[in-house]
Amino acid sequence: MKTLVAQVDILETMTPSSFSSFRDRLETASGFQSIQFRELEFLLGYKRGSTLAYVKPDFPGYDRLQRRLGESTVIDHFYDFLATRGAQIPLALKNRDLSQPNEPNEQVQMEILRLYKSSPEVSILFELMTDFDEGLQEWRYRHIKLVERTIGAKHGTGGSPGVPFLKESLFKPIFHDLWAIRHQM
Repeated sequence: MKTLVAQVDILETMTPSSFSSFRDRLETASGFQSIQFRELEFLLGYKRGSTLAYVKPDFPGYDRLQRRLGESTVIDHFYDFLATRGAQIPLALKNRDLSQPNEPNEQVQMEILRLYKSSPEVSILFELMTDFDEGLQEWRYRHIKLVERTIGAKHGTGGSPGVPFLKESLFKPIFHDLWAIRHQM
């Protein structure tokens, strides 16, 4: 994630006019239309079915993205892992609508807190997951500032509302429950 975030430094050397000189030729190269980035978001648990409205059904990868919307996420597999460590995962989470984003859960938070205190080897994993999540949020922030810097209030290249759309995800962690318990450690 640190390497990915550092790449923004290079892009920030571009002036708004230099970006405008080739922006119209990007066509489907917009990050907004990136099937791979949406897949990553969906796999991590940040699912927004509304983003499919901006991808044409005949676009390569659309079917794959539609399928990913209804698949288990990293968070769902995290719940499975926690259960192998003795955590009681609420049935509502195990049987949830997989097309919806993952949400924080107090019972899961208490189980994670218990494991933090009783299993140092697991706490290392939790910290690595938090590091990854922080890196993703840092990348989102740097990306938003880059977009503001180069196109300002214009709509996004792929037809999105631009900066306002990007800001929707800025403070949305992937691992909600790991962040929610920080003050209890």
